[in-house]
Amino acid sequence: MPDRIHVPDDAPFTPEQRDWLNRFFSQMLPDTSRSIPGEDGPSLPVTILVGSQTGNAEGCARKMAKSLNNGRFEAEVIDMGQYDRERLPGESHLLIITSTYGDGEPPDNAADLYEFIHTDKAPRMEGVKFSVLSLGDTEYPDFCKCGIDFDNRLAELGAERFYERVDCDVDYDEPFAVWRKGVLESLGGSSSTAEVAVEDENVPYGKKNPFPSSILRNYNLNTPGSEKETHHVELSMEGSGLDYVVGDALGVYPLNTEEQVDEILDSLPFNVREEVPLPDGREVPLREALITAYDIRSLTPKFLQVWQERSGSPYLRSVVESEDRKVMNDFCWGRELIDLVTEYPADFADGEDFVSVLKKLQPRLYSISSSPNAHPGEVHLTIAVVRYHSHERQRGGVCSTFFADRADGVQPGIFVHHNKAFQLVEDDDAPIIMVGPGTGIAPFRAFLEEREVRGAKGKNWLIFGNPHRETDFLYEEQLMSMQKAGVLTRLDLAFSRDQAEKLYVQHRMEENGEEIWSWLEEGATFYVCGDATHMAKDVDACLHRIVEKHGGKNEDEAREFVKSLKKEKRYQRDVY
Repeated sequence: MPDRIHVPDDAPFTPEQRDWLNRFFSQMLPDTSRSIPGEDGPSLPVTILVGSQTGNAEGCARKMAKSLNNGRFEAEVIDMGQYDRERLPGESHLLIITSTYGDGEPPDNAADLYEFIHTDKAPRMEGVKFSVLSLGDTEYPDFCKCGIDFDNRLAELGAERFYERVDCDVDYDEPFAVWRKGVLESLGGSSSTAEVAVEDENVPYGKKNPFPSSILRNYNLNTPGSEKETHHVELSMEGSGLDYVVGDALGVYPLNTEEQVDEILDSLPFNVREEVPLPDGREVPLREALITAYDIRSLTPKFLQVWQERSGSPYLRSVVESEDRKVMNDFCWGRELIDLVTEYPADFADGEDFVSVLKKLQPRLYSISSSPNAHPGEVHLTIAVVRYHSHERQRGGVCSTFFADRADGVQPGIFVHHNKAFQLVEDDDAPIIMVGPGTGIAPFRAFLEEREVRGAKGKNWLIFGNPHRETDFLYEEQLMSMQKAGVLTRLDLAFSRDQAEKLYVQHRMEENGEEIWSWLEEGATFYVCGDATHMAKDVDACLHRIVEKHGGKNEDEAREFVKSLKKEKRYQRDVY
């Protein structure tokens, strides 16, 4: 095919017609200014760096790599914790896919690289082209902070942003698809390859097609007199085709309370009996949609701005127009959609208009508390029921109160969420240390069951805490039986309210620091599960002190030692 078509000057056309024809023919020819990778030369290398706490970012990275490789690129997916940072200035095209957790912190596997690029030792990166996909949750104030920080810092170091960063909320499928398509087109590939990676999601049951599971058992683990309510839930997986390994999580689609939905409907200024679209395109009555498909609990500053535009409330307007994120977050805390509907009413044309401003009801992820080999065809959960009172209303966690109050006769939709960042060590002879207060015990019950089934010889040490031994010792009978049988080598307990001074798991660690160090020297893997905001930070700080004191290291050496544990997958955390 010729690379140029030109209308001769002596052709029977006016100058204007000749110019128009020349432009037309040039558009009909392929764009040779940007060659398609792999057709006329070597494949274009693309490095995808992943920062993932629970596996979502890793899943996106695999799909991105598949799309790139179908487009004749050479994509390499690398865990940030395993990446050689000396490669940074030599990268051709760099994609960053990372989540954010806790108080705007990077995932554990991304922490070292994140820290490095923000130091003076970070290299200049002129010539490197990059793009960032950031995963987060708008319910948290530091939404997508880790990805935003990577994006800004790479640009400061001289790298060229070839496609704008995309920030994803918990429902990340659509923004990820937009980012994937944009990246492919910016790299000179065909956006049609972006659809190829979706094919592997067409499985009988999964996140987009949850399995309707029968609830086999559902009871409170706490005894009468406890201020806590922790449900042990056993669900059937028979006929689902789903499988899991210990360390994975289970996604559950809950139902909203009918009473609250009915109160919302009673306060809406339009015909609430009409059908409305669901997020998947089907149409159902508004009441059913609000019970099954839309989030009526979570308020965020972003949602507040949307609501205020339709509301005539001067107070709500003052909150939004303050542009003070703390003021907006304080307003949102302890309030739900029902508060806006009843106290700050807004104008909506009809039900479809109303649900258009609502977020999709998201599944809740729970650490699985059973071994599939100990309980074939079942999956167990350990769920803390959240209840509180605010703004003259009784509130609660949508999924935890679903299991506690509304699950009888219901088959909740479930799916397995694989978590490669939190896995039981394969070596049955290796020792493990598990720190899990409260519902953080969930995956460690699964670990112990799995090691018991395997007949593993490795030592197992559990450090568990809760307020009171008499009422809050979760799985006491099973744990004591395991200890008697020698499966649980050591059990240390921290019941915080059973003495004058509060006692937490990190205090038990401190008391037994010399033995913890001894286990680490023997090759133990150190696991932590539970609250990210306080407990996990306190445990991490305590671990550093133990390494310093009993390992004979200074502060910097201890920090490097803990980093090496993470890199070797000997320090794993499932925190939330």
